[in-house]
Amino acid sequence: MSSKLKYYIALHVELLLFSLGGVCTKLAGQHKFLSFWFIFFYGLVILNLGVYAIVWQQIIKKLPLNTAYSNKAITIVWGILWGLVFFREQIKWNMLLGAAIVILGVIVVVRADE
Repeated sequence: MSSKLKYYIALHVELLLFSLGGVCTKLAGQHKFLSFWFIFFYGLVILNLGVYAIVWQQIIKKLPLNTAYSNKAITIVWGILWGLVFFREQIKWNMLLGAAIVILGVIVVVRADE
């Protein structure tokens, strides 16, 4: 496995985990302010952001910043999936179209850097 591919995989695993912060935020919002579960889920968000910040700094040492940053848009796709899995939200055609445009944009930027 090439070194660059390894960093792209690490980037996307990190972005998958980063997108779970949105799930924790929504779960926290479903509980009474300052209740145990509210604090628990927001604690997970803070932990998530801390780990994300550290890993992000390591990844941008190895990948061009514009490539790494453009890949962050993939969290929109994860958000659609998490909405379906955790909250039983409906996926509509315009969401799929938007996700496809995001993926195409990421591909264009990544290929331009190669």
